[in-house]
Amino acid sequence: MSSTRQNPESFVPAMSAIAREAGALLLNFFHQKLKIEYKGDADLVTAADRASEALVRERIGQQFPAHDVLGEEQGLNDRGGEYRWYVDPLDGTTNFAHGYPVFAVSLALEHRSEKAGKRIAGAVYDPSRDELFTAAEGQGAQLNGQPIHVSKVAQLKECLVATGFPSHKRHKNPNIYFYQQITLRTHGVRRAGSAALDLCNVACGRFDGFWEFNLNPWDTAAGVLIVEEAGGRASRFDGSRFEIDSRETLASNGLVHDALLDQFRQIFAGRGLDPLPDPRG
Repeated sequence: MSSTRQNPESFVPAMSAIAREAGALLLNFFHQKLKIEYKGDADLVTAADRASEALVRERIGQQFPAHDVLGEEQGLNDRGGEYRWYVDPLDGTTNFAHGYPVFAVSLALEHRSEKAGKRIAGAVYDPSRDELFTAAEGQGAQLNGQPIHVSKVAQLKECLVATGFPSHKRHKNPNIYFYQQITLRTHGVRRAGSAALDLCNVACGRFDGFWEFNLNPWDTAAGVLIVEEAGGRASRFDGSRFEIDSRETLASNGLVHDALLDQFRQIFAGRGLDPLPDPRG
């Protein structure tokens, strides 16, 4: 199967064009301030979300008819093909719904090698800033065509890191404890609301690290590849190999990765947890 594999870099131009087209569509919807639909407790799904995925699937079908597609809205279209696309047509839906201009289109392509699937190309497009992050296996990462690299910050206390929280079932998510502890031990923690863009911001050195629980494959497929191709590192919270379906994502510039893993071990063990301060103090 691998003998027919194309050069990963050859997919990037088409992937970039699809991401830009979908991003332009999103921006048009964003400016129209469409009425938001609610699905479930707080899982916001917009007409823009569905329209973006439909456009992406149509373009992939036209240019790569034998490829499988896994998307957030329509699930898996499995033809048993050699390649699979991971599509997040609107990462940052809640931001989008509230008029906060931090959202993106995220596309990644996986090749099914003999042992396991491997992401070989990725693109994340932020239409609000007109920033296109791309990467191809073994070719490095780029922002609007210019090479990018992770930061060189080596001390946790000097790091600016990012995280995220789920839009629903937040009471079942332990991340607030991690947020508190990591905030106290870094220069700061940002929570912008788009995992794909957070990962890209690690890749280009704006953030030094990022972690989040319970992300889906389409949230991380492109961003993790972009981080790794920019010289960074990704793993699970115990330091083991990052897997697309592990639902644990820790990415960093590599230099502070072990320090972050050590913090995670301590928090999971319940050690070093700071008591709640008196708000009256």
